[in-house]
Amino acid sequence: MIENKCYCGSDKNFQNCCEPIIKGVQKAPTAKLLMRSRYSAYVTHQADYLLATTHILERKQYSKSEILCWATSNKWLQLEIIKSTENTVEFKAYFLDSKLQKQIHHELSTFKFENGSWFYLDGQFFN
Repeated sequence: MIENKCYCGSDKNFQNCCEPIIKGVQKAPTAKLLMRSRYSAYVTHQADYLLATTHILERKQYSKSEILCWATSNKWLQLEIIKSTENTVEFKAYFLDSKLQKQIHHELSTFKFENGSWFYLDGQFFN
């Protein structure tokens, strides 16, 4: 069996990188690894994981159907981590939209560590 490199851009294969985090086998030990796993979750259409890793106070702003629509209507190409701190990650996610136009989602995400887990709190978007 050929193992694929992880979607998040690490040198590991998906089965030993983001997949155990997405499946709940292990927790993301840092905000940066949570960000990477969330990108991989978009690529693999794991809307339940994306909702579960969004902070409880922010979840009402998202719906599973909207997340799934966004995840499936784009072809995800690459994740680039620009910089990170303990609780922030600036990244660019490259994708092709439904019209096959290349797009870049550039965001500074903020994360919160609570009850032993990291959660996505919010993001500042750049043009």
